Amino acid sequence: MTQPDDDLPIQIEPPQAAPAPHRRGPRRRWLLVLLVPVLMFSGAVIGLYFQPPALRAFYAATGLQPGGGASAPIALPPEVELPKEMAETMRPSDVLGLARLMPQGDLSPVAAPYGAGDARLAEILVAEGERVEKGAVVARLDNHDFLQSAVLQAEAALAIREAALMQTRAAVQSSRDEAQATLDQMRAAATEATAQRIRTEELLARAAATQATLDAQLAAERQALAAVAKAEATLARFTTLALDEQPDVVVALRNLQAAQTDLDRAQRDLRRAEVLAPIAGTVIDITATPGARPPADGIMLIGDTSAMMAEAEIWQDRISQVAVGQPVELAATALGRTFHGRVQSIGLIVGRQGLVSDDTAANTDARVVRVMVALDEASSAQAAGFSNLEVIARIDTRAGPAPKDAPGDAP
Repeated sequence: MTQPDDDLPIQIEPPQAAPAPHRRGPRRRWLLVLLVPVLMFSGAVIGLYFQPPALRAFYAATGLQPGGGASAPIALPPEVELPKEMAETMRPSDVLGLARLMPQGDLSPVAAPYGAGDARLAEILVAEGERVEKGAVVARLDNHDFLQSAVLQAEAALAIREAALMQTRAAVQSSRDEAQATLDQMRAAATEATAQRIRTEELLARAAATQATLDAQLAAERQALAAVAKAEATLARFTTLALDEQPDVVVALRNLQAAQTDLDRAQRDLRRAEVLAPIAGTVIDITATPGARPPADGIMLIGDTSAMMAEAEIWQDRISQVAVGQPVELAATALGRTFHGRVQSIGLIVGRQGLVSDDTAANTDARVVRVMVALDEASSAQAAGFSNLEVIARIDTRAGPAPKDAPGDAP
């Protein structure tokens, strides 16, 4: 084996140069920079159009409102699912909100009268869909017959007091006439006694009568005059005061008034056994049955469905664009139809959202203003049978207030 020669020079080869970098690297980075905005824009468009559950949950958790930062937002509330026809015609100036159909003045609960106590329902006198007038009896309680007998008894007592008053008045009038007749009689007797006294004095002057006879005539005259004074005093007792101011008549009048008060009380008690309609309208729903105690929230609901309205909740950041008289389109997805009306009034207070859709991600803490919408005549007739139906209200803020005689205006 041959050993290498240490004296030989070692040849060191120069290092090879590194390969030149690939020219396509910068191009890929530029493509990536351009792709990021495209993906972000596409995601924003998809989010605005489809509003997936994750995006809705984000809005619900943060309390943000889609498009709330813009003066004319085009994004729709995540809890409002618009019908296709309405979504296709949406304008940036439109204002959306959940709403419910309601009769004019809203639904009125019909409760048992105050003081009904433990009384139960005996009978219901109306049916659903029946129209009733204000003050009509719509139901009776089981204490009606007992209270009715108390009214009959009070009426009988009142009749007795009325007869007693008539009797007293007649007695006082008879006593007055009797006193007048007695006075006339006493005056005639006094006149006769005076004439006898004068004749006796003339006879005594001619010595045709005695002094004793004159004294007797004088005594008879004085007695007749005293009787006249007594009769005048008796008559004065009946003539100084009017007939109804006589003591006996006053007592009879007070007894009659007491009997009338008892009858009024019995009638008021009887009305506590009758359930009256608080307004004129249609019976919408009956929530109780005969034999049961009247529920605290009412026996039935009555509403004036002849003029239907809608109560819409508009977000506080959009309410400044809403004005009275603007046209409103109400989409009832459950019915597949649309109603129309105009803004009748705008609430003066900002409150929490009360109308919530079935979406679990809906923002129930939203601050809204209630807007009342009066439906036009045709829409009111179609919506009469759908009180409390949830609809979607779209207010056209481009249009100005309607003329005063336009349909849908507030009455």
